[in-house]
Amino acid sequence: GINAEYGYYITNNLRTMALSTKILSKLTPLHGIRCLSAPTELYKTKNLINGEFIESSTTEWIDLLNPATNELVTRVPKSTPEEMQAAVDAAKAAYKSWSQTSVLSRQGVMFKFQHLIKENMDALSRNITLEQGKTLVDAEGDVIRGLQIVEHACSVTSLQMGETMPSVTKDMDTYSIRAPLGVCAGITPFNFPAMIPLWMFPLANVCGNTYVLKPSERDPGAAMMLAEMAIEAGLPKGVLNIIHGTHDSVNFICDNPDIKAISFVGSNQAGQHIYERGSKNGKRVQANMAAKNHGVVLPDANKENTLNQLVGAAFGAAGQRCMALSVAVMVGEARNWIPDLVERAQKLKVSAGDQPGADLGPVITPASKARIERLIQSGVDEGATLPLDGRNISVPGYDNGNFVGPTIISNVTPNMECYQEEIFGPVLNIVEAETMDEAIDILNSNPYGNGCAIFTNSGAAARKFTNEVDVGQIGVNVPIPVPLPMFSFTGSRGSFLGDSNFYGKAGLNFYSQWKTITTLWKEEDAKTATAEVAMPRMQ
Repeated sequence: GINAEYGYYITNNLRTMALSTKILSKLTPLHGIRCLSAPTELYKTKNLINGEFIESSTTEWIDLLNPATNELVTRVPKSTPEEMQAAVDAAKAAYKSWSQTSVLSRQGVMFKFQHLIKENMDALSRNITLEQGKTLVDAEGDVIRGLQIVEHACSVTSLQMGETMPSVTKDMDTYSIRAPLGVCAGITPFNFPAMIPLWMFPLANVCGNTYVLKPSERDPGAAMMLAEMAIEAGLPKGVLNIIHGTHDSVNFICDNPDIKAISFVGSNQAGQHIYERGSKNGKRVQANMAAKNHGVVLPDANKENTLNQLVGAAFGAAGQRCMALSVAVMVGEARNWIPDLVERAQKLKVSAGDQPGADLGPVITPASKARIERLIQSGVDEGATLPLDGRNISVPGYDNGNFVGPTIISNVTPNMECYQEEIFGPVLNIVEAETMDEAIDILNSNPYGNGCAIFTNSGAAARKFTNEVDVGQIGVNVPIPVPLPMFSFTGSRGSFLGDSNFYGKAGLNFYSQWKTITTLWKEEDAKTATAEVAMPRMQ
């Protein structure tokens, strides 16, 4: 079928996609879902400007290909400067009324929004699988982890409370409120098409800000569907806008004077550029960037559980997670577990994400596949060994897909390119260490601080590890320690730029600013005869 509102081909394998009854009732034949055995016409992804889905007038389009087949799914526009400015103008105009909307009204929108996400979980998951390639069960996890942020945003009536102190001096009271910033913007990566947008605009909107979102040009479908749900939930026109593109749209967001804050998740090169350019233009910027996450395995760890955790964390989502465990540091006798690790990884099923039993799908593009394979070969060329080689994998029925099978590179040292680069594919580097102290030195010597894990049955070892590693998020027998939304995503060092992290209390701080008011109402109803020019003593 075809979702003509957004322009996404839904292939035969995804024909069960359906939006909620309430949303379906509003769709016209032109802006609806038609089930076809094969696409007869190409639909184009649209901009969302001032509450309307509008086809771009651009002459530059980006072909979005299904990673499992490299067949055309939709064409994504490079929004024109006029369209991008119209999105900001709409957000700026909407801010005047939205920022004054009661907190209960904003909370009510989020309650309805989270309900619509739950109703349309299957549709969102299937769209993610079609455009991004991850398995359906992983795509559903993508949506659920974003949904949790929306649910947390429903707590705004508590989260956005300010502070007050009466009688700071005679007849004088002081109170502070959390005020919105204005127009904010988000730039999202391809690897979590639902979760990362949901890290951004729901929290910004519930705090009273308006938003311009630029989703990844490689898979904007989930963001477009979420935007329609947000509008259906009651988000007024102009409060959420969506533009598309690559470098020009990013620079537009960095430079536009009406945008007050930028959230970014993606590569180091882009993150550093956005942070520097946005900051020079006086904007708040939070940027989650690259990672090299290590899993330290001590010999006393639960072997079966540890090996299963390593395999899942390294190869799930085809390794395209910023919190994927891409390095296993085998301490002492734990190195003897490597053959068992290889055996488990070999059993994983590689196929299109919508196929039953698929454990991992394709990587996002042919260029990404080529880069991953080049980095694998660089390890071999520099002296590492390859106990499991996932290159040249054959996936029946999907000869043109961007598939790389689970790959394990052993005897890796920190000076190798395959260790130093974030591979962002289903590749696990294995580094050996004699002691935990050596393992900690290895972790702290790499520039990134997104996440790490230790596998052990020793509380003392775990405590020493958590105290001494310089990493923002640590798991003890937890391979991917992504915090739930009551906490914040606290990547550090080379993995993050900015002052306030994503979601949780830090996210609320990012999307709001303190405004402090001091009032004086004299008890006596009298006026002073002359002006007081001396510095107030506040006694």
